Amino acid sequence: MNKTGIVIILLCFLAAIAVVLWERRKARKTMEEIERMLDAAMTGSFSETNFNESRLSALETKFAHYLSAAEASSRNVAQEKDRIKSLIADISHQTKTPIANLLLYSELLMEETLPVSAKANVEALYKQSEKLRFLIDSLVKLSRLENGIISLTPQQAALQPLLESVVEQYAAKASEKGLSLRLQDTDAFAVFDFKWTAEALANIVDNAIKYTEHGTITISAVSYEMFARIDISDTGSGIPETEQAKIFARFYRSNSVQKQEGVGIGLYLARQIISGEGGYIKVASVPGKGSTFSIFLPK
Repeated sequence: MNKTGIVIILLCFLAAIAVVLWERRKARKTMEEIERMLDAAMTGSFSETNFNESRLSALETKFAHYLSAAEASSRNVAQEKDRIKSLIADISHQTKTPIANLLLYSELLMEETLPVSAKANVEALYKQSEKLRFLIDSLVKLSRLENGIISLTPQQAALQPLLESVVEQYAAKASEKGLSLRLQDTDAFAVFDFKWTAEALANIVDNAIKYTEHGTITISAVSYEMFARIDISDTGSGIPETEQAKIFARFYRSNSVQKQEGVGIGLYLARQIISGEGGYIKVASVPGKGSTFSIFLPK
């Protein structure tokens, strides 16, 4: 090969290297520009800077349209949340007084001297009014939780005061039914919202009392390295294995307990609360021997 051929090959090789370097530099500049766009989008200061026929300019335009649509969607979500918040507040306010009046007048009627049939009707009216009050209160709480109107504020604290407050709340109800409600002392700690976790535990204890005809309901807690576990055990009728996965569904009620009071929302609300705190609930049950609900809370 003569010198001219060698020179031509060398020039071609150098040109190829130059093209590769230029493409790399161009790609690096494109990546830097995309990073700038993303940083600006995260701080809310994004604006188009390229107004030409390049692909980067087209990308900027599409990105700007996407951010505009996302912002509009976010505004719509916020407005919808405000409307739901207002609706829930209206429902709570507008139903509270009528239900309170129904309960009041029912109580007044029960104090009167009435025929046996009329007295039974008044007692049924009172019970149904109580059930309606409980349902409305539960739905309002649930809606506020699901829509983020009420936010949980978990903090690390001892479990003993929490469990004592639940036992104190339900000791009289358990005693009226001839049940023993026991609390095993614990030094366990966990991260939880006191008010809402008490609400979740109360729903489970209320169910335990409701579906236990005789025996004992025991509340205990044990601490592990990463979490704490609260057990609520009863000696009630138990839950068939085929239904254990369904009992946390909203409004689910087993055919075997349809005659019992309740609306099928307590366990669903309890699960929503515990899940919102980063925990979970599981159940172990043997029909005829009782159930144990285990609440796991992070530490």
